[in-house]
Amino acid sequence: MNVLETLRTGLEAVISHRLRSSLTVLGIMIGISAVILTVGLGEGAQKQVGSEISALGSNLLTVSPGSTTSSSGIRGGFGSASTLTVSDATALASKTVAPDIGAVAPTTSQSESLVAGTTNWTTTVVGTDPSWQTVRGRTMTEGRFIAGHDVSARTDVVVLGSTTAEELFSGRDPVGQSVTISGVPMTVIGVLNTVGSSGSSTTSSQDDQAIVPMTTAATQLFGGTGRNSVSSILIQATTSSTLSAAYQEANAELLSLHAITNSSNADFTIQSQQSLLSTATSVDKTLTVLLGGVAGISLLVGGIGVMNIMLVSVTERIREIGLRKALGATPRAIRRQFLVEASVLGMVGGILGAGLGLLGAVIIPHFISDQIAISPVATIGAIVVAIGIGVAFGVYPASRAARLAPIDALRSE
Repeated sequence: MNVLETLRTGLEAVISHRLRSSLTVLGIMIGISAVILTVGLGEGAQKQVGSEISALGSNLLTVSPGSTTSSSGIRGGFGSASTLTVSDATALASKTVAPDIGAVAPTTSQSESLVAGTTNWTTTVVGTDPSWQTVRGRTMTEGRFIAGHDVSARTDVVVLGSTTAEELFSGRDPVGQSVTISGVPMTVIGVLNTVGSSGSSTTSSQDDQAIVPMTTAATQLFGGTGRNSVSSILIQATTSSTLSAAYQEANAELLSLHAITNSSNADFTIQSQQSLLSTATSVDKTLTVLLGGVAGISLLVGGIGVMNIMLVSVTERIREIGLRKALGATPRAIRRQFLVEASVLGMVGGILGAGLGLLGAVIIPHFISDQIAISPVATIGAIVVAIGIGVAFGVYPASRAARLAPIDALRSE
């Protein structure tokens, strides 16, 4: 029996038992689609986390103040102290001190209520300088960002995030309009471009904030005794490859400025976006593997279904097998015929499962907030896996059929 004849016979056997074959295909189809969707959800989550963290600024390091301890011995968390100053930021911006640092932006922030006419909105007001736009990698939808003369002259100007502008002005052009912050009238000079938001605390406010000159924030809005202190210093490395060097330079300079000889006693912390990304990605990968393993169980069940159907087929066709062997069919030809049948079931289930998975990847994101990333390589791989499952679980039934003695098969009832 040649290869074409084997294929024809195998296809006829599958088609002649439509219901049984359909149920077997269904098991494989569900398993393949489940694997594609779960892995796609995991990869989509990794891409989403990566894009959200990248939106905070490229090659970014964030320096935060240390902790405080009250007179009663209660220790505050990191960032509760006022150990960072504008002078620290100025020193870090020196190319002589830190050649691998591209830009530095000191920031101080506080939640404030903004009033525009009869509308009010509470958001985060950030006091900073022109370098903030470079460090954060932000662009303007309209108007301009704060300039150096705004900082030196302590001008009453504000740049709004897209969400903040929409909440205060409801579609009207905000540039040139007046916004009152802590009783101080501020002129809107620009609106930041949208970078997106999510449910995570690190990125949910990126489009909902108001940016003002640092000097204006310190003297007119926030006040307090520590007007020279900052809540954080944002550092942008010159390139992604120099991020580690920039970290070392910033750490060494701050230790020197704060007269700290033991780094374990540092009154500040430096965190990189890459560490956040690697941590979040690691969690997503773990969940992807877990979900993929659960989906893989359904593939195992589908494979067992293929074996079950093929064993039933061998039992039903014992006389046919005996007749073929009596007419000269070799055990290899018999084995190949049953393997073809199992492969067809796996291939059809794989193709239909891949199609169902791709359809789900298009429809499901409309009902959930997560995206599903589908890779062509993964899809083709899923089909190959389905065919492999059909062959793997068809080996035993095919071998059992090939071992039947012709005389025993012919007299079997």
